[in-house]
Amino acid sequence: MRLILNVLWLVLSGFWLFLGYLGPGIVLCILILTIPWGIASFRIGLYALWPFGREIVAKPTAGVGSFLGNVVWVVLAGWWLALGHIVTGLALCITIIGIPLGIANFKLVPVSLMPLGKEVREIRRGGPFDRTLAG
Repeated sequence: MRLILNVLWLVLSGFWLFLGYLGPGIVLCILILTIPWGIASFRIGLYALWPFGREIVAKPTAGVGSFLGNVVWVVLAGWWLALGHIVTGLALCITIIGIPLGIANFKLVPVSLMPLGKEVREIRRGGPFDRTLAG
């Protein structure tokens, strides 16, 4: 099911959202002082390209620096990206098939506003083939 949702996502909105994150990421990396914001843009952009089966969690070590960085991010690029997620989410929710993709877009709005202090990780499901050797 993840594969089907990811392929639909990629075709309907993921590629365009990825390009939306790629543009600010390149500009922010060209300006030397804003490289951390550029890297965060690339990280969230790759997540926006193929989101199902992965999740975004807050880093427990993120502190005041991440908060201040997120304030700068909202001014530089965050609100444009959040607006893109909202518009895309509304457009996807017009159809029955697009509703789960629209909801996923709405879930990306807080991350597009505050990407610093977050990390992307794979979702591990416990199953018969999901066992470690140690144990």
